[in-house]
Amino acid sequence: MGSASTDAIQPAATAAGKQGVELTPRAVARVRSAMAKEGISAAEGGLRLGILGGGCSGLSYTIRFDTQPRDRDRVFTYEGDVRVFIDPKSFIYLNGMVLDYEETLMRQGFNFINPNSKKSCGCGSSFTA
Repeated sequence: MGSASTDAIQPAATAAGKQGVELTPRAVARVRSAMAKEGISAAEGGLRLGILGGGCSGLSYTIRFDTQPRDRDRVFTYEGDVRVFIDPKSFIYLNGMVLDYEETLMRQGFNFINPNSKKSCGCGSSFTA
C-alpha cells in the first residue's frame, strides 16, 4: 500500500488498525496521471474524497479533483506528490478505507474498500454505515 503522511493530527486507529485513508500503488498512479491530464498542480491541488447523503443505500461516495485543500480538511500525501483532501464529516465514514484502482476487461475504476460500510449496493458507489 502507498505510504501516507498527513498535515493534520493523526486520527485514532480503526478496528482494523489502519489510520486515515490508504491508496494502493495502482490508485496513486491513476490519480497522478489523471491530475496531469486535467492540468491540476500536484503542489497545490489534489483528489477530494467525500460522502454525501443519498444513493441506493443511504450514503454515496464522491470523488473529484480540487485545486487546493479547505481550512479544516485532512490532507494526506502519497508517494511525495499525490494529495488527498477529506472534509471532517466525511472523514468519520472514510477513516480506515483503502482506495484501489481496477482495470479489467469488465470494469475500470476506483474501488472503495471501506471497513465502516455495513451494506453496499451493486453499483459500489453507495453504502450504509
